Amino acid sequence: MAEAEASRAPLVICEHCDSVYQRPVLARKQTAHCQRCGALLARGRRLSTDQLLALTMAAAIVFLFANTFPIMGISMQGLSNEATLWQTVEALAQGRITLIALVTGLSIIFAPALQIILLAWVLVHARAGRVAPGFRACMRALEHLRPWSMLEVCLLGILVAIIKLAGMLEVHPGIGLWAMSMLTVLIILIGGRDVRGLWDELGVGRP
Repeated sequence: MAEAEASRAPLVICEHCDSVYQRPVLARKQTAHCQRCGALLARGRRLSTDQLLALTMAAAIVFLFANTFPIMGISMQGLSNEATLWQTVEALAQGRITLIALVTGLSIIFAPALQIILLAWVLVHARAGRVAPGFRACMRALEHLRPWSMLEVCLLGILVAIIKLAGMLEVHPGIGLWAMSMLTVLIILIGGRDVRGLWDELGVGRP
């Protein structure tokens, strides 16, 4: 009987040497390492479901600010102009680099928005102790969306542009830029390894 239960126990495979272990039960902030190569196998959750849901709601609010308010304003000789993230994507789409506009919109608007929506859907049900409808599809989608969310890259590009333009124009960082900075941090927090712990917490078999 014990052997049958052990055979059904969830397994974890080392990404570096392919060693197979039974998935350990870890307390908060504990880590498990491969005995063969020392690579990290699993990490205990740092954030609870309630904390993840609270951060997700905060990310949703900040996302609205980042897409509503200007990210940057410039002025010169009495003339001024401001631009939001949407206006930036629209400006790129009107030129010869429409493909770049599509990738930009996907990485800084669509991907973060979908991440927030899927996380909120999964976490609201998880907080009530239920498995959300379409849980497996949502979790797989979150894994695929993670590389496409490039807010930090966009933020770095904006900061570089501000530094370069500051010598020629008057540049004013807008509310949208501060909101985008906060959103970048929140997306990193809620899109990390802690979300993967929902598979085990809800008793859903991993794919």
